[in-house]
Amino acid sequence: MKKYVVLVGVVALIISACSQTPNPGPEQDVVYKNLDTTANPGKDFFLYANGGWIKNNPIPAAYSSWGIGNLVTEEIRNQLKKINEDALKAQAEKGSNTQKIGDFYASGMDSAKIEKQGLAPLKAQFEQIDQIKDVAGLLNVIAAFQKMGVGSFINTGVYQDAKNSEKIALHLWQGGIGLPNRDYYFNTDKKTSDIRKDYAEVHLPTMLKLSGLTENDAKTAAKAVYEIEKSLASQSRKLEDLRDPYANYNKMAISQLDALSPTIKWSPLFTKMNIKKVDSVIVGQPEFYKEVDRLLKNRPIADWKAYLRWNLISSFASYLNKDIDNENFRFYGKVISGKKEQLPRWKRVLDTENGLMGEVLGQLFVKEYFPAKTKKRYEKLVEAIRETYAERIQKLDWMSAATKQKALDKLKKITPKVGYPDKWKDFSSLEINRDSYVGNIIRANQFWYQYQINKLGKPVDRTEWDMTPQTYNAYYNPSNNEIVLPAAIFTIPGMRDEEVDDAVVYGYAGASTIGHEITHGFDDQGRQYDAEGNLKNWWTKADEQKFNQGAEMMVKQFNDYVVLDSMHVNGKATLGENIADLGGIVLGYEAFKKTEQYKSGKKINGLTPQQRYFLGYALGWLGSQRDERLANQILTDVHSPADLRVNGPFANLPEFYEAFGIKQGDAMWRPEQLRVKIW
Repeated sequence: MKKYVVLVGVVALIISACSQTPNPGPEQDVVYKNLDTTANPGKDFFLYANGGWIKNNPIPAAYSSWGIGNLVTEEIRNQLKKINEDALKAQAEKGSNTQKIGDFYASGMDSAKIEKQGLAPLKAQFEQIDQIKDVAGLLNVIAAFQKMGVGSFINTGVYQDAKNSEKIALHLWQGGIGLPNRDYYFNTDKKTSDIRKDYAEVHLPTMLKLSGLTENDAKTAAKAVYEIEKSLASQSRKLEDLRDPYANYNKMAISQLDALSPTIKWSPLFTKMNIKKVDSVIVGQPEFYKEVDRLLKNRPIADWKAYLRWNLISSFASYLNKDIDNENFRFYGKVISGKKEQLPRWKRVLDTENGLMGEVLGQLFVKEYFPAKTKKRYEKLVEAIRETYAERIQKLDWMSAATKQKALDKLKKITPKVGYPDKWKDFSSLEINRDSYVGNIIRANQFWYQYQINKLGKPVDRTEWDMTPQTYNAYYNPSNNEIVLPAAIFTIPGMRDEEVDDAVVYGYAGASTIGHEITHGFDDQGRQYDAEGNLKNWWTKADEQKFNQGAEMMVKQFNDYVVLDSMHVNGKATLGENIADLGGIVLGYEAFKKTEQYKSGKKINGLTPQQRYFLGYALGWLGSQRDERLANQILTDVHSPADLRVNGPFANLPEFYEAFGIKQGDAMWRPEQLRVKIW
């Protein structure tokens, strides 16, 4: 995915991909006004491009980062708020989208009722935990909890079989831990060690006490929970290892799964989870489920009851009374992410609603904010980038003719989805009322669980979207060989169509979004899937070796970046995104060279078209983040920090050196033999 933070939003004002060159004054120029002219572009281009804005826009207390995505989101939340407030006032028919929107918002905003109800919405689930007597009873409760959105060590997914994209398969993946990933349990640096200590000694016992245990029982339970999670983490794979599609594809019959973890009777368990029509499962990390089996044999039932109690309270903490909500925010918001305070309640409720019923809202939004003519503009820009990519593939000096032909075939077959889906999901079976906020969330979780399970045994629906139109994000799906570009991703806050020149459009939308997502089809992961979306090697051995040589150069480049204290970027984990960034920039630039603005060479506010292109790309990463958020990103995210998503790929481009006069001795300068060139 393009962005490292997924943000909700709706398109307020869209940039067109039209061929025009407006001439705004300095204060109206979307890239010029953000410059820090005291910064040297040859030393830190990100700071030069965005430093003026960053100096004048400190991170608000309720955020761990603040940038262009947040600005888009704020515009969008205001639109969402109006829709919800209108729905509250409407005398809507029961079962209608308006009724569901209004009642969900009402239940979330009624903090007095939430406080009065306390733990009552989860009373039945706590009773289920208390009644567990043995492993069979434990697994029965886990099955019930799965359907309502409570995670555990059984982590299921329903999506396409990587080696047979025409078939939907059941997947099992590692999971079941409360810290962001396995490294938080084992890394020895001070930041991570302090977080781990807080989690084990403060957060877990506090939350378990708030769930109804005595202080002593909560401490005992917390110790058991942490020990179970640490054991699960010990057999969980690292971030970079989860990116190998072959290593994480282990298809087995149910009988083989039974042999892998014999303590679990999988067929009866799947039946209790409403999973039918499966004779095989794809296990991502078999060693993880071997560890689950060992723990089920060796840990006492009392420990597992504590573990389920923690999973239950944690899953719904943000939607319960203020003591639980505040402690949940203290740890995950403040300690992990560095936020100083919570968002206003209305924003949190809207974000939750958007996550659970986003397409209900999306249907209303696109009618007003993303008309068909705007959709067509960006579809045309997609084709301009695709055409440029085809030209570059044909000219590659390191790839054989045989592999080029298959690459061109895959490129031709990429399906672009722009703006919004042609077919919307049906939410008619989802019941929403004003009785209980947690109750609404549980029913929404159950709706989505069953929605996914129902795909098993049915044909793949390649028209489906996994993001809503009002999402400030985008993605490439290798199994569908598609790029999905929601309407909101093209937004520049506060700018009108005619105010933005092609140079900025091609950098901001053409490079960092469209070109980036298309290149994902040919990054170190995506290139392993063929034109039909199957995990299948279509490369000659020699071409594969040449690709890997370039990829290793990029791994080395990013491994060398120190971002916080002794923390380095994980070049292997971030490789796919770094390749996509570099590819997107190259494609956007080559496509931009065909425009009248590029050919004219006319300056705007002293900036050449080439300079404006690179500044337009940097605009997509405008912003800053707190150290806590940055440390979390390095450990858990496959995206590099925002400044390195600009400075890193730019340092490989001679066109960038030419545009800004980068010379040997500048920090942005890299020796030619070290510059990465793949696509």
